[in-house]
Amino acid sequence: MNSAEGHQWKPTGTSVSKLHMYVALKLNTIVCVCVCVCAYVAFQHCQWKGCRVRGGGRMECSWKTVLLLVCASLGVQYTAIRTLRDSLSGPCQGAYRCQSRHLRDSRWRTSCDDSWLPMASPRKHILLFATTRSGSSFTGQLLNQHPGVFYVFEPLYHVQQAFTNSSSRLRRTLDRRALLGAYRDLLLNLYTCELHFMENYIRPEPQDHITSSFFRRSSSHALCSPPVCSDGVVAAASDPPDETWCPKKCGALNLTLASMSCLSRGHVAVKTVRVPEVGDLRTLTEDPRLDLKIVHLVRDPRAILASRMMAFSDQFRAWKIWNATGRQPRYVDLSQITSTCKDMAASVETGLQRPAWLRGRYLLVRYEDLAFNPKDKASEIYKFAGLEMEDRVRTWIAKNTNSNASSPSEWNYRYSTTRDSRVTAESWRLRLGFDIVRTVQNLCNDTLALLGYKQVRSAAELKNLSQSLVEHRTFQPVT
Repeated sequence: MNSAEGHQWKPTGTSVSKLHMYVALKLNTIVCVCVCVCAYVAFQHCQWKGCRVRGGGRMECSWKTVLLLVCASLGVQYTAIRTLRDSLSGPCQGAYRCQSRHLRDSRWRTSCDDSWLPMASPRKHILLFATTRSGSSFTGQLLNQHPGVFYVFEPLYHVQQAFTNSSSRLRRTLDRRALLGAYRDLLLNLYTCELHFMENYIRPEPQDHITSSFFRRSSSHALCSPPVCSDGVVAAASDPPDETWCPKKCGALNLTLASMSCLSRGHVAVKTVRVPEVGDLRTLTEDPRLDLKIVHLVRDPRAILASRMMAFSDQFRAWKIWNATGRQPRYVDLSQITSTCKDMAASVETGLQRPAWLRGRYLLVRYEDLAFNPKDKASEIYKFAGLEMEDRVRTWIAKNTNSNASSPSEWNYRYSTTRDSRVTAESWRLRLGFDIVRTVQNLCNDTLALLGYKQVRSAAELKNLSQSLVEHRTFQPVT
């Protein structure tokens, strides 16, 4: 038997599910008929044989008997309906019920296999909440390595693009509140494994729940493994960090199979850099359907700026000119860093106030602490999220935090997670000029102090990597 055949699944679950549905429907029909017949017979018996006629032609027992039969009927009906509903639960519910039109597809015939039943353990919903170029891709991969986690990389990208690409007239009617509402709706549907909801935002619009435009699909093991990937392909350790390897090997993404994969895993983790403040997530933390855990990742704003200048050259062209010449262009957009500092500080302050809606749901993590002590901080994140640290996670940490990145392709890849983490944590100090650093320190003074990042007073102090600019701080989970 070849490897492709080895990853095929037996359609036993489909048969069982269809049998349960058939039996439940038949049971419900039989019960209805029996109750009606019994009620009619009993009423006739009571009327003509079993009751004494009192004055005025009234019967003594007819109403009592009928009332008792009605109550019994309701009880039996409720039991039948519960049986029917329970028969529809499992891997063939919600977004991907096993309908007849799907059974013609060989991949759909395997969708209800017993081996893909939902996990029995409590479902955890993890949100990696960060800002652009703060180390979130690396941190997200820590969660992605867990075999029981369904990880999604930046799904809110599709919402943002749909809003941005709408007509100018429509954009004028859309405010921040509307966008955040759309973000929250999508997150809720992802956490409940309703991936079909993303079809409202993916462009071009998926056909028959299939799309080739899912953003950064290759960043998720779950979206590149069975049952989503029909060939049973998984990423090899030697595969280069290429955004296209998964679609090439697995084909277009079937969102129905993705929903099935989501339900088959114990937990769901989402990474996003598009929600401005943690306060915008309050309604999700208070939603009784979720057990939301927010990992708030922060980083030195000076390091964030240096990373953005490298990754997004066109958007930060003025900053690059400033860094190269030492002279600040008039058209430089300072809000590109001040808005980041403002949002970051607001979220941290909210967390430090320990509001009731964040208790047990919020953990502040500095990227620098994770880079300096990856194993310890990863264990802390896993403990907070309610996950067990497995050997494959430890192996990944060892490989991806002690690399010299000898392959140029790895560092040319914008979202590479392979690096010597201790070196890269403060390497920005060798790339930014003192004039820019001094300006950022003035603009983000409160944020730097709040998070424990030291300021430099000279170019020599900036370049002296023997003296860390990260103060020792301990941030405990909000309890």
